[in-house]
Amino acid sequence: MDRPATAMWRPPRACDNYWEEFKHCKSWSNNFHHYYTYGTNPSCKQWKTDYNNCRQWEERRDTEAKEALLKSERDRVAEQRNFTPVWELRKEPPRDWHLPLNQEKPQDS
Repeated sequence: MDRPATAMWRPPRACDNYWEEFKHCKSWSNNFHHYYTYGTNPSCKQWKTDYNNCRQWEERRDTEAKEALLKSERDRVAEQRNFTPVWELRKEPPRDWHLPLNQEKPQDS
């Protein structure tokens, strides 16, 4: 079974997922939340571009569209790595993890 590598490649997400992300990005509730949080309206252009590139790949196997889609996904993942986690992740569980929790509240005198 010798198929070209391009025939085996699939987009990281289904094309409909890009369209749903675009619709969500343009929604009133998302715009309100984004404006309240960041003071600007969100840019939804990349989601639409990714959807179009995905469709071009599925319909015509356009390698430029494939490369653009891969670059966009890599950029998206790299951007997510820029955010520091709120909590420090544990390497191992606490020593007393197996003990029952102290459910008693201290009495105020």
